[in-house]
Amino acid sequence: MSPLRSGPIVLIGAGNMGGAMALGWIRSGIAGASIIAADPNPPEAMKARLDDVGIRFSSGAPEGVTAGVVFVAVKPQVMDKVLPAYRTVIGKDTIVVSIAAGKTLAFLEEQVGPAPMVRAMPNTPAMIGRGVTGAFADARVSEAQRALVHSLLEVSGPVEWVDSEALIDAVTAVSGSGPAYVFCLVECMAEAGRKLGLPADLAMRLARATVSGAGELLHQSPGEAAELRRNVTSPGGTTAAALDVLMADAGMQPLFDKAIAAARDRARELAG
Repeated sequence: MSPLRSGPIVLIGAGNMGGAMALGWIRSGIAGASIIAADPNPPEAMKARLDDVGIRFSSGAPEGVTAGVVFVAVKPQVMDKVLPAYRTVIGKDTIVVSIAAGKTLAFLEEQVGPAPMVRAMPNTPAMIGRGVTGAFADARVSEAQRALVHSLLEVSGPVEWVDSEALIDAVTAVSGSGPAYVFCLVECMAEAGRKLGLPADLAMRLARATVSGAGELLHQSPGEAAELRRNVTSPGGTTAAALDVLMADAGMQPLFDKAIAAARDRARELAG
Protein backbone atom coordinates (compact mmCIF):
# COMPACT_ATOMS: atom_id res chain seq x y z
CA MET A 1 0.00 0.00 0.00
CA SER A 2 1.15 3.53 -0.68
CA PRO A 3 -0.56 6.91 -0.27
CA LEU A 4 -0.31 7.29 -4.04
CA ARG A 5 -2.51 4.22 -4.67
CA SER A 6 -5.00 4.62 -1.83
CA GLY A 7 -5.35 8.39 -1.97
CA PRO A 8 -3.29 11.51 -1.23
CA ILE A 9 -1.69 12.43 2.06
CA VAL A 10 -3.78 15.10 3.75
CA LEU A 11 -1.54 17.02 6.14
CA ILE A 12 -3.57 18.92 8.72
CA GLY A 13 -1.32 21.74 9.86
CA ALA A 14 1.60 23.07 7.81
CA GLY A 15 3.66 24.62 10.59
CA ASN A 16 7.32 23.90 11.22
CA MET A 17 6.93 20.23 12.13
CA GLY A 18 4.20 19.35 9.65
CA GLY A 19 5.94 21.25 6.88
CA ALA A 20 9.27 19.59 7.68
CA MET A 21 7.63 16.17 7.42
CA ALA A 22 6.09 17.10 4.06
CA LEU A 23 9.44 18.27 2.69
CA GLY A 24 10.92 14.97 3.84
CA TRP A 25 8.24 13.08 1.93
CA ILE A 26 9.18 15.02 -1.19
CA ARG A 27 12.84 14.09 -0.70
CA SER A 28 11.81 10.44 -0.35
CA GLY A 29 10.23 10.52 -3.81
CA ILE A 30 6.55 11.26 -3.14
CA ALA A 31 5.20 13.75 -5.67
CA GLY A 32 4.05 17.12 -4.36
CA ALA A 33 0.71 16.68 -6.13
CA SER A 34 0.05 13.68 -3.86
CA ILE A 35 0.18 15.85 -0.73
CA ILE A 36 -2.52 18.32 0.34
CA ALA A 37 -1.53 20.71 3.12
CA ALA A 38 -4.68 21.82 4.93
CA ASP A 39 -4.00 24.98 6.90
CA PRO A 40 -5.97 28.26 6.92
CA ASN A 41 -2.93 30.31 7.93
CA PRO A 42 0.38 28.55 7.22
CA PRO A 43 3.64 30.36 8.03
CA GLU A 44 4.63 32.35 4.94
CA ALA A 45 8.14 30.93 4.71
CA MET A 46 6.92 27.34 5.00
CA LYS A 47 4.11 27.90 2.51
CA ALA A 48 6.61 29.24 -0.01
CA ARG A 49 8.81 26.16 0.41
CA LEU A 50 5.86 23.78 0.03
CA ASP A 51 4.56 25.70 -2.97
CA ASP A 52 7.96 25.39 -4.61
CA VAL A 53 7.80 21.58 -4.51
CA GLY A 54 4.26 21.39 -5.84
CA ILE A 55 2.33 20.61 -2.67
CA ARG A 56 -1.30 21.62 -2.90
CA PHE A 57 -2.91 23.82 -0.25
CA SER A 58 -6.40 23.89 1.21
CA SER A 59 -7.75 26.24 3.86
CA GLY A 60 -9.74 23.37 5.40
CA ALA A 61 -10.86 19.82 4.64
CA PRO A 62 -10.44 19.39 0.86
CA GLU A 63 -13.70 18.65 -0.92
CA GLY A 64 -14.19 15.46 -2.89
CA VAL A 65 -11.02 13.85 -1.52
CA THR A 66 -10.57 10.50 0.20
CA ALA A 67 -7.17 10.41 1.83
CA GLY A 68 -4.74 7.53 1.93
CA VAL A 69 -3.20 9.02 5.06
CA VAL A 70 -4.45 11.84 7.27
CA PHE A 71 -1.47 13.29 9.09
CA VAL A 72 -2.50 15.44 12.08
CA ALA A 73 0.08 18.11 12.94
CA VAL A 74 -1.93 20.74 14.81
CA LYS A 75 -1.58 21.80 18.43
CA PRO A 76 -3.46 19.53 20.86
CA GLN A 77 -5.36 22.49 22.31
CA VAL A 78 -7.22 23.11 19.02
CA MET A 79 -7.76 19.55 17.81
CA ASP A 80 -11.38 19.31 18.98
CA LYS A 81 -12.21 22.43 16.97
CA VAL A 82 -10.28 21.44 13.84
CA LEU A 83 -10.61 17.69 13.36
CA PRO A 84 -14.36 16.99 13.02
CA ALA A 85 -14.44 18.71 9.62
CA TYR A 86 -12.01 16.09 8.30
CA ARG A 87 -14.38 13.17 8.73
CA THR A 88 -15.27 13.73 5.07
CA VAL A 89 -11.77 12.76 3.84
CA ILE A 90 -11.55 9.49 5.80
CA GLY A 91 -12.50 6.34 3.90
CA LYS A 92 -12.37 2.66 4.79
CA ASP A 93 -8.64 2.41 3.93
CA THR A 94 -7.52 5.76 5.37
CA ILE A 95 -4.87 5.73 8.10
CA VAL A 96 -4.88 8.53 10.67
CA VAL A 97 -1.51 9.53 12.14
CA SER A 98 -1.30 12.09 14.95
CA ILE A 99 1.84 13.79 16.22
CA ALA A 100 0.00 15.86 18.84
CA ALA A 101 1.22 15.48 22.42
CA GLY A 102 -1.17 13.97 24.92
CA LYS A 103 -4.23 13.38 22.76
CA THR A 104 -5.18 9.71 22.85
CA LEU A 105 -6.39 7.45 20.08
CA ALA A 106 -9.78 7.35 21.81
CA PHE A 107 -9.92 11.14 21.57
CA LEU A 108 -9.01 11.02 17.88
CA GLU A 109 -11.75 8.49 17.21
CA GLU A 110 -14.27 10.78 18.92
CA GLN A 111 -13.26 13.56 16.54
CA VAL A 112 -12.98 11.77 13.19
CA GLY A 113 -14.68 8.40 13.66
CA PRO A 114 -13.20 4.88 13.62
CA ALA A 115 -10.13 4.31 11.45
CA PRO A 116 -6.74 2.62 11.69
CA MET A 117 -4.74 5.04 13.84
CA VAL A 118 -1.16 5.71 14.87
CA ARG A 119 0.12 8.06 17.56
CA ALA A 120 3.62 9.31 16.87
CA MET A 121 5.96 11.73 18.59
CA PRO A 122 8.79 13.19 16.50
CA ASN A 123 11.09 15.96 17.70
CA THR A 124 12.36 19.20 16.20
CA PRO A 125 15.63 17.84 14.73
CA ALA A 126 13.23 16.26 12.22
CA MET A 127 13.50 19.61 10.45
CA ILE A 128 17.06 18.70 9.44
CA GLY A 129 16.50 14.97 9.01
CA ARG A 130 18.09 14.14 12.37
CA GLY A 131 15.04 13.57 14.52
CA VAL A 132 13.77 10.46 16.24
CA THR A 133 10.13 9.37 16.45
CA GLY A 134 8.33 7.10 18.87
CA ALA A 135 5.13 5.50 17.57
CA PHE A 136 2.24 3.28 18.61
CA ALA A 137 -0.26 1.61 16.26
CA ASP A 138 -3.72 0.51 17.31
CA ALA A 139 -5.06 -2.98 16.58
CA ARG A 140 -6.81 -1.87 13.37
CA VAL A 141 -3.50 -1.01 11.68
CA SER A 142 -2.36 -3.77 9.33
CA GLU A 143 1.29 -4.71 8.84
CA ALA A 144 1.23 -3.03 5.42
CA GLN A 145 -0.25 0.14 6.89
CA ARG A 146 2.30 0.16 9.70
CA ALA A 147 5.09 -0.21 7.14
CA LEU A 148 3.67 2.72 5.18
CA VAL A 149 3.49 4.92 8.27
CA HIS A 150 7.02 3.87 9.22
CA SER A 151 8.27 4.97 5.80
CA LEU A 152 6.53 8.35 6.16
CA LEU A 153 7.94 8.94 9.64
CA GLU A 154 11.50 7.80 9.00
CA VAL A 155 12.16 10.59 6.48
CA SER A 156 13.09 12.64 9.56
CA GLY A 157 15.17 9.99 11.34
CA PRO A 158 14.80 6.61 13.05
CA VAL A 159 11.39 5.37 14.22
CA GLU A 160 10.96 3.41 17.46
CA TRP A 161 7.66 1.54 17.99
CA VAL A 162 6.28 0.95 21.50
CA ASP A 163 3.83 -1.74 22.58
CA SER A 164 1.58 0.44 24.74
CA GLU A 165 -0.08 3.74 23.97
CA ALA A 166 0.66 4.88 27.52
CA LEU A 167 4.39 4.79 26.69
CA ILE A 168 3.96 7.55 24.08
CA ASP A 169 3.73 10.04 26.95
CA ALA A 170 7.12 8.81 28.20
CA VAL A 171 8.52 9.09 24.66
CA THR A 172 7.20 12.65 24.56
CA ALA A 173 8.96 13.44 27.83
CA VAL A 174 12.31 11.93 26.81
CA SER A 175 12.75 12.68 23.11
CA GLY A 176 9.79 14.83 22.04
CA SER A 177 10.69 17.54 24.53
CA GLY A 178 14.33 16.45 24.79
CA PRO A 179 15.92 18.94 22.36
CA ALA A 180 14.89 21.76 24.69
CA TYR A 181 16.78 20.08 27.52
CA VAL A 182 19.93 20.01 25.39
CA PHE A 183 19.54 23.68 24.45
CA CYS A 184 19.09 24.47 28.15
CA LEU A 185 22.32 22.58 28.86
CA VAL A 186 24.15 24.83 26.39
CA GLU A 187 22.73 27.90 28.12
CA CYS A 188 23.79 26.62 31.54
CA MET A 189 27.31 25.74 30.41
CA ALA A 190 27.74 29.14 28.79
CA GLU A 191 26.47 30.96 31.85
CA ALA A 192 28.82 28.99 34.11
CA GLY A 193 31.70 29.93 31.84
CA ARG A 194 30.69 33.59 31.96
CA LYS A 195 30.69 33.47 35.75
CA LEU A 196 34.26 32.16 35.59
CA GLY A 197 35.32 35.24 33.61
CA LEU A 198 34.87 34.27 29.97
CA PRO A 199 33.23 36.86 27.70
CA ALA A 200 29.60 35.85 27.32
CA ASP A 201 29.75 35.43 23.53
CA LEU A 202 32.89 33.29 23.76
CA ALA A 203 31.38 31.13 26.51
CA MET A 204 28.31 30.55 24.33
CA ARG A 205 30.39 29.65 21.28
CA LEU A 206 32.42 27.17 23.33
CA ALA A 207 29.34 25.58 24.90
CA ARG A 208 27.43 25.41 21.63
CA ALA A 209 30.30 23.82 19.69
CA THR A 210 31.03 21.39 22.51
CA VAL A 211 27.45 20.09 22.78
CA SER A 212 26.90 19.84 19.02
CA GLY A 213 30.28 18.13 18.54
CA ALA A 214 29.66 15.69 21.38
CA GLY A 215 26.25 14.92 19.91
CA GLU A 216 27.78 14.17 16.53
CA LEU A 217 30.44 11.97 18.15
CA LEU A 218 27.69 10.05 19.93
CA HIS A 219 25.77 9.78 16.64
CA GLN A 220 28.75 8.32 14.80
CA SER A 221 30.07 6.09 17.59
CA PRO A 222 28.86 2.50 18.07
CA GLY A 223 29.73 2.76 21.76
CA GLU A 224 27.39 3.51 24.65
CA ALA A 225 27.12 7.03 26.07
CA ALA A 226 28.66 5.77 29.33
CA GLU A 227 31.67 4.44 27.43
CA LEU A 228 32.20 7.76 25.67
CA ARG A 229 31.95 9.52 29.03
CA ARG A 230 34.56 7.24 30.55
CA ASN A 231 36.86 7.74 27.56
CA VAL A 232 37.07 11.49 28.21
CA THR A 233 37.40 11.16 32.00
CA SER A 234 40.91 10.81 33.39
CA PRO A 235 41.05 9.64 37.03
CA GLY A 236 41.63 12.62 39.26
CA GLY A 237 41.41 15.06 36.36
CA THR A 238 39.28 18.10 35.60
CA THR A 239 36.44 16.14 33.98
CA ALA A 240 36.29 13.78 36.94
CA ALA A 241 36.04 16.76 39.30
CA ALA A 242 33.02 18.08 37.40
CA LEU A 243 31.39 14.67 37.14
CA ASP A 244 31.75 14.20 40.89
CA VAL A 245 29.25 17.06 41.16
CA LEU A 246 27.01 16.14 38.23
CA MET A 247 26.79 12.45 39.18
CA ALA A 248 26.39 12.96 42.92
CA ASP A 249 23.25 11.74 44.69
CA ALA A 250 21.75 15.22 44.35
CA GLY A 251 23.18 15.80 40.86
CA MET A 252 21.75 15.50 37.36
CA GLN A 253 19.95 12.14 37.60
CA PRO A 254 17.35 13.08 40.23
CA LEU A 255 16.87 16.43 38.51
CA PHE A 256 16.22 14.74 35.16
CA ASP A 257 13.98 12.16 36.83
CA LYS A 258 11.86 15.00 38.16
CA ALA A 259 11.89 17.03 34.94
CA ILE A 260 11.01 14.15 32.61
CA ALA A 261 8.27 12.92 34.95
CA ALA A 262 6.83 16.45 34.91
CA ALA A 263 6.81 16.43 31.11
CA ARG A 264 5.14 12.98 31.08
CA ASP A 265 2.51 14.17 33.55
CA ARG A 266 1.79 17.27 31.47
CA ALA A 267 1.29 15.08 28.39
CA ARG A 268 -1.31 13.11 30.35
CA GLU A 269 -3.02 16.34 31.37
CA LEU A 270 -3.25 17.39 27.72
CA ALA A 271 -5.30 14.26 27.07
CA GLY A 272 -8.13 16.09 28.82
